[in-house]
Amino acid sequence: MRFNGPNMKLKIAVLPGDGIGPEVLAEAIGVLKALNLDLDLHDGLVGGIAIDTYGVALRDEDLKLAQAADAVLFGAVGTPRHSDPRAAVRPEQAILGLRKGLELFANLRPVKAYDSLIDASTLKPEVIKGTDMIILRELTGGAYFGQPQGQSGQKPNREAVDTTFYTEGEIRRLMVMAFELARGRRKKVTQADKANVMATGRLWRQIGNEVAAEYADVKYEDVLADALSMHLIRTPRNYDVIATENLFGDILSDEAAMLTGSMGMMPSASLGDPKNAHGFRRGLYEPIHGTAPDIAGEGIANPIAMILSAAMMLRWSFGLDQAAERIEKSIEKVLTDGYRSMDLKSPNAKMVGTKEMGAAIIERL
Repeated sequence: MRFNGPNMKLKIAVLPGDGIGPEVLAEAIGVLKALNLDLDLHDGLVGGIAIDTYGVALRDEDLKLAQAADAVLFGAVGTPRHSDPRAAVRPEQAILGLRKGLELFANLRPVKAYDSLIDASTLKPEVIKGTDMIILRELTGGAYFGQPQGQSGQKPNREAVDTTFYTEGEIRRLMVMAFELARGRRKKVTQADKANVMATGRLWRQIGNEVAAEYADVKYEDVLADALSMHLIRTPRNYDVIATENLFGDILSDEAAMLTGSMGMMPSASLGDPKNAHGFRRGLYEPIHGTAPDIAGEGIANPIAMILSAAMMLRWSFGLDQAAERIEKSIEKVLTDGYRSMDLKSPNAKMVGTKEMGAAIIERL
């Protein structure tokens, strides 16, 4: 990717959401401003706060704001008050609506075990040391969107159904992205499915092997998703790019977060094919950790995942690799210097809050 320089205008939709979302997103914006980038920021309300304000999780106006931007920085959505699964309007509808409206089909979740955090994980250091992978999750298909879907009947005869549905095009475009990613890394793709019991899994496996034939320089393997969940904990260094369907990607990436010691270290990028004004992929960038309502407002949330998501935005939606690397190296330095947030408690660490962690990262830029 090219480096376009500091005079490039970055038109960004800023959607903090609920819980700790506004707190961690504020620190990411602070880091971006410290890089002296030309920021054109546009704020919107989504999630629970939007339901309280407007009666819907995502207004057409805020979707259009995101569609008009070059990239979207997204905090998190969800509150205990809006958690009733029977409710017609739920905060999670915001992220689903944004993914659809922005035509996002691939969720990239980097999983990196920092040497300075090697003791933060519950796993043995010798198991996780050197772990560096990307979990590539398909976003538009599977059980999250398949029809029919719903619950019916009354006690004692209630029923529910979810439908897992995929098209060849949805699978192929994700697998192509997986191989392109792997070519720039360690040249290995692992596809996770349940081909032993699911027809969609068999289709994923067929198309995965067909795409693999076009990338002779990249090693390819198919693994059952349940087996991979075990291998991720036993031998995480064996994996480079893991490509999988929507539901398995959601589960496996949350599991992989424990390799890093905390979800507070896990950024993500959701990408599609449409290009922004600069010719790069328009994307939505968010931490995977959720709203953490139990600590919201206390100023102790870990902002690193959100700040790393902002670095991913610079790289993927603006081609600003050098700026992204400055952020990533600053975070590594902060961790090496012993700074820790509450989710990474350590006996001899310098325990800091959300704003203090953000300031420490800015200081090392």
